[in-house]
Amino acid sequence: MYSKDGENYFIVDAHVALWDARTDNQRNIHGKQFIDCFYDYHRNLSPESEVWPYEDFLYQGGERLMRDLFTDGHVDHAIFQPALLSAFYGNGFGQTEEAFALAQQHPDKLTYNHCWDPRFEQAGLDQLRRDAERFDLKGVKLYTAEWQGDSRGYKLDDPWTYKYLEACQELGVRNIHIHKGPTIRPLDRDAFDVADVDKVATDFTDLNFVVEHCGLPRLEDFCWIATQEPNVHAGLAVAMPFIHSRPRYFAQIIGELLYWLDEDRIQFSSDYAIWTPKWLIERFVDFQIPVDMTEYAPLTTDQKRKILGLNAARMYGIEVPAGLDVAEKAGV
Repeated sequence: MYSKDGENYFIVDAHVALWDARTDNQRNIHGKQFIDCFYDYHRNLSPESEVWPYEDFLYQGGERLMRDLFTDGHVDHAIFQPALLSAFYGNGFGQTEEAFALAQQHPDKLTYNHCWDPRFEQAGLDQLRRDAERFDLKGVKLYTAEWQGDSRGYKLDDPWTYKYLEACQELGVRNIHIHKGPTIRPLDRDAFDVADVDKVATDFTDLNFVVEHCGLPRLEDFCWIATQEPNVHAGLAVAMPFIHSRPRYFAQIIGELLYWLDEDRIQFSSDYAIWTPKWLIERFVDFQIPVDMTEYAPLTTDQKRKILGLNAARMYGIEVPAGLDVAEKAGV
């Protein structure tokens, strides 16, 4: 929990990962390109004091994650959002078994989401059913630009994707997190386009579609979709560190999201281990829209509470301590 100026904030980091990008796990040059691109984001958008050595960035492990998030990072609960990337990494990029084991050890602190790829067709659909039972899945993370064989991405409205989403409905996996953000080398920019979110959100109204990275750099496209689809939510991973490097740009992002979506459909994410949550949380609590950006209303403490944790807690059924919920404080 984070406290500042007499105010308490329940923190849910809605997008974290354990990964292994060490040289012996890189299947090809693309594995190095991918983690190097991650590191460039980390190095270029972080305060100098928060920049890790490159070797530390390749692999963290569970012990460091627990320290960075919960001992030092103000986080009360975090949600794993793994990416497989088996075309680039021999044992996969996201360490699913390690992450799941950690979540089992700390169920009060960690929720494990898994991933699927519709290009595996029936075999993958059968695996999804087994995974939903084994992991007790509440959500999944989709990487629409991931490579498989000769394919360099898929669409949410592809026929096989619809079969997987129908299975998620049946299995109670209601929270569909989708990477729709900046391109990561060597993945293709257009494979992250947000347009296909519109159709699936309309056709699967009982699923939540959390658009990670809020569609950046396609923020306007995302907002026009999200304003008409009430089951579309914005994840702030990658957007958050602009609070340091480009604060006016961050003010524009958060201002637009609050205008189009309101504060109930925006979720804080550090995108650990690209960034650690501590400095992001502290900066966000202190952040205010510049006074000359008059098209945006000032950020309120209750809006910050919702974004920093209450929205994700509600979506995932995470218990919030007494006295910290905005509705409870308002006497609702």
